Amino acid sequence: MANAPWHIEIYKDTQGRQPVVEWLESLGVKHEARVRQTIGLLATFGLTLAEPYCRHLRGKIWELRTSVGRLEYRVLYFAATGRTFVLLHGFTKATKKTPYRAIAIAEASAADWEANRNAG
Repeated sequence: MANAPWHIEIYKDTQGRQPVVEWLESLGVKHEARVRQTIGLLATFGLTLAEPYCRHLRGKIWELRTSVGRLEYRVLYFAATGRTFVLLHGFTKATKKTPYRAIAIAEASAADWEANRNAG
């Protein structure tokens, strides 16, 4: 029997915006569907999902990887308590290395999410 799926939570900033959702909706239907399919794999397989779908970047930040043709999409996330993954930042990868700025955005969003979670 398979384990229960993981919960996927999408980070919401202090203005109520969800940057990952906004980014996903900008991709177009086919590409958004492919990224959402990869998110579904994360929810199903959790911590056992490995490359080529996910890769550890730094600290608690991981990247979820989706390829559509020559385009590379990334969603940065971390694992929270309670079998939850928090999706923090999404972008189209244009260089070989994940940009430092993208990782910094994800780390700031994770810290904000944790601070707000603990405050509430």
